[in-house]
Order: sequence, then C-alpha cells, then structure tokens
Amino acid sequence: MPVVKVTDRQGTEHEVDASTGRSLMETLRDLDYGVAAICGGMCSCATCHVYVAPDWIERLPPAQSDERELVGELAHCQAASRLSCQIQVTDALAGLRVTVAPEE
Repeated sequence: MPVVKVTDRQGTEHEVDASTGRSLMETLRDLDYGVAAICGGMCSCATCHVYVAPDWIERLPPAQSDERELVGELAHCQAASRLSCQIQVTDALAGLRVTVAPEE
C-alpha cells in the first residue's frame, strides 16, 4: 500500500495509505479533508480536482481528452491540475504528492 502525501485546503500535509488498484479519488474521498467526488469517479464533475507536485507530473499517465476538457473549464485550473478519479494507484506512486484544489 503506497503512502501518498496529501496537502489539504488549509495547507497541512498528511501521509495517507492509498490502496493499489483503486483510483486516488477513492482514498481522498474517505478523508475529512479530502475531495467530494460527487460523480463517484465518472470524470464528470471535477469535485476530485487536485494539483500534482511538479516532480510527479511526468511520472503519471497523461490525462485523456475528457479529463483535460473538464479540468480546463475550472476557475482554479493550473498546469498541475488533475482529477484524482483518473489517477490509478500503483506501487510506483509511493511518495506521490498532491494538493486538494479549492472548491469550485
């Protein structure tokens, strides 16, 4: 179970055990300081928006067109923006750093 470092909206960093074979959103959704994930991972609401640390961006699979389109419409979109429902947790993601994006 890889440990992911999550910075909440107040700026506090937490180390979280993420389950392999599931999306990062599923881990973040269960945290009091995590994401809402209203659509349940269907890539249709962007309430699981996170910022990926710059040194991790290239280590993730690229965003697909539907994710890029949805993220591009967000007011708080940044170059490091991703939807956590589209990031599958693997052992290779041990140490991944993300920040929960502001609510839209």
